[in-house]
Amino acid sequence: MCTVCGCGEGETTIEGHEHHHHHEEGHSHSHADDHGDHNHDYGQGAAHAHAPGLSQSRMVQIEQDILGKNNQYADANRRFFSEHGILALNLVSSPGSGKTTLLTATVRAMLDQTPVAVIEGDQQTALDADRIRESGAKAVQINTGKGCHLDAHMVGHAIGDLKLQRGSALFIENVGNLVCPSAFDLGEAAKVVILSVTEGADKPLKYPDMFHAASLMILNKTDLLPYVDFDVEACCDYARRINPGIKIIQLSATTGEGMDDWLGWIRANLAIAQIGVCSPAKER
Repeated sequence: MCTVCGCGEGETTIEGHEHHHHHEEGHSHSHADDHGDHNHDYGQGAAHAHAPGLSQSRMVQIEQDILGKNNQYADANRRFFSEHGILALNLVSSPGSGKTTLLTATVRAMLDQTPVAVIEGDQQTALDADRIRESGAKAVQINTGKGCHLDAHMVGHAIGDLKLQRGSALFIENVGNLVCPSAFDLGEAAKVVILSVTEGADKPLKYPDMFHAASLMILNKTDLLPYVDFDVEACCDYARRINPGIKIIQLSATTGEGMDDWLGWIRANLAIAQIGVCSPAKER
């Protein structure tokens, strides 16, 4: 959890906003000066983490405060998406999975039929947002500084800047990290975890929270399978051990193989997002 991982406070910037985004109250990074007589649990307590100067009960309380506030913002985002028939997908992965390449290919394939927008999350630079804009979609970059995830408050700011059309597909490219983004609800319809065949096939077992939270796993860079030692069957088995209901699509964003399955999954969920949208809502 980010209460103990060193996530930077007050370093987030969002394109178009002059002020810095701050984590919510309670996101403490304080450390007690007295490291004397206290127990070192090293993650074996109720918080499943260790931070010098913070008791297990205090860490649990901080986590509950942070996630509770985040969930309020997530609910507001979700209501906006529902009122406007917008499909919001939270794309998560480790760095180097090919997530941005997948996104640019997706944007190019969808833009002629569907309005598409992207929220890009990275610690630094707007390089990925620039790539997305070159593909034809609107994009807003969020730089989290030392922060390791996006939260629902940041996404709410970005939604306002994007001025999303009704019926849009919104892709949220989270910071490359398979740990903390699993805990933060952004108001999305689904988390999509992207794993490439250049990574370890056992990642679902190593990062179970993320694969448990995801509705879909994309196994990317399948064009490289002849050149790498990657056990596809074992990887899929590991993912289903963690999440029996997870859907799995194998594709190569570079060659286009398997992209039809991914685009079909998006369109099916976009159709669901638009069911029950009965009255125009005030534009955000």
